Amino acid sequence: MAGRIRLEDRECPLSTALGYVGEWWTLLILHDCFDGYSRFDQFEENLQISTSMLTRRLKTLVENGLLEKRPYQTNPVRHEYVLTELGRSLRPVIVALAAWGNARLDPADRSMILVDAATGQEVEPVLVDDATGRRVDGDGFVFAAGPAASAPFRDRYADVVAAPHASAAAAVD
Repeated sequence: MAGRIRLEDRECPLSTALGYVGEWWTLLILHDCFDGYSRFDQFEENLQISTSMLTRRLKTLVENGLLEKRPYQTNPVRHEYVLTELGRSLRPVIVALAAWGNARLDPADRSMILVDAATGQEVEPVLVDDATGRRVDGDGFVFAAGPAASAPFRDRYADVVAAPHASAAAAVD
């Protein structure tokens, strides 16, 4: 995965994330996994993806630790692809991307919506700060250099004041 990232972007979390999921089919395969699909033929039929492309994408998802390949049949050997904890942690990203796409459509033109499983009511996801509950998608939140930032990264964010990282503050005490 790291070989796909430009050297100067290796510390950027966005570049790292795109190294895992930046390919068109990858997000669609993961979306199918969240919908309960786990078998090669299910992905192939639902996505209308070529066998060779699907094989490559599944192999990459397994190598990157997003899916686990498990045998479900022995004669002949057949495998299913199950989300790992790392893979499951991408669900909010997929939900947010789908919501972003739907926000650009007239409600009557949406072919898939997010609903509360218990009530069936459509919901609109938002990204919030865990500590304060405030939405983080506005101008009040900006990126800043983190504790492991290189000099170029610190220079990039020199005008942004960030509170010391908890572990960095503890190391100073």
